[in-house]
Amino acid sequence: MARISGYHHLTLSTDGAQEDFDFYTKALGLHSVKRTVLFDGVIPVYHLYYGSPDGDASTIITTFPFRKPGVYGRRGTNQSRTIMQSIPKGAADFWVDRLNARAIKATKITRFGADRVALAHPCGISHELVESDSDPRAPITNEAQGIGKAHGIKGIYGAVVAVMDRTAMDDFLTIALPLEKEADNHEGLVFRVPDASGVNQRVEVIVDRDSAQGTWTLAGGTIHHLALNTGDEENQLKLRAHIEGLGFTDISEQKDRNYFKSCYVRSPGGALFELAWTTPEGWAKDEPPGQIGKTLVFPPWFKDREGELQAGLEQADFA
Repeated sequence: MARISGYHHLTLSTDGAQEDFDFYTKALGLHSVKRTVLFDGVIPVYHLYYGSPDGDASTIITTFPFRKPGVYGRRGTNQSRTIMQSIPKGAADFWVDRLNARAIKATKITRFGADRVALAHPCGISHELVESDSDPRAPITNEAQGIGKAHGIKGIYGAVVAVMDRTAMDDFLTIALPLEKEADNHEGLVFRVPDASGVNQRVEVIVDRDSAQGTWTLAGGTIHHLALNTGDEENQLKLRAHIEGLGFTDISEQKDRNYFKSCYVRSPGGALFELAWTTPEGWAKDEPPGQIGKTLVFPPWFKDREGELQAGLEQADFA
């Protein structure tokens, strides 16, 4: 059986590039890992990556800021709803105070027995910082932003998916991926993502039959996909064959993302999942190690369009 080991990254479509960069690097204290462009289609849009200084898998949040082309979607049901990141036990109060002081409304809540800080990205996408019950990863520190080891984000905790039919999503997550179901109660469902390093990462599923169908296309203000780490190509292709063999045929062929390779599958609950593994060169493929995320880089297949794409991008100060 093919294996998954944690999350690889989470990807969302946002609004302004400047507010996006400031939110992740200045408010949350993540580091710029890569600045490139949307590889699909022809619209000039940034693809921004944030995470640990070295871009470790399971720490990466990526965004497509869509303000300049003006493409916006609808948040709703049958769609990923919330981005969740892990923080140390006892760090929630620090984050509530820090975020509110920066005019980012933050409140402390509890769900599935875990204390968490609820907040929103400037474009409106729900985020949570979850006090994780088990997370051996070192916190991401950012001295320039006043974030130390006691409070720093450790990486991805998971995501919340809103669905109309919880049974179909339960079957997909436990049989197709497969994940381990940890909870099934009035709050919803919790599934643990297997991780060889012992990090507890999760998919939480809530039922929403009242909201309209959420947007599935790349569109500002919505979460696009949740990427799980297959570790290598062999596991990726085995898992792809397993999923397709079960009848989930809305699954893509492998796509070259320059730093990693991906396959995408639409779940019956609407959320788009990605199966990804990092290539040996990884983030240092086009920037020196220790200097990743410092410059705007383009994949080789856009060599003849660099000038056109750069001219069409939104202006922002990535300092």
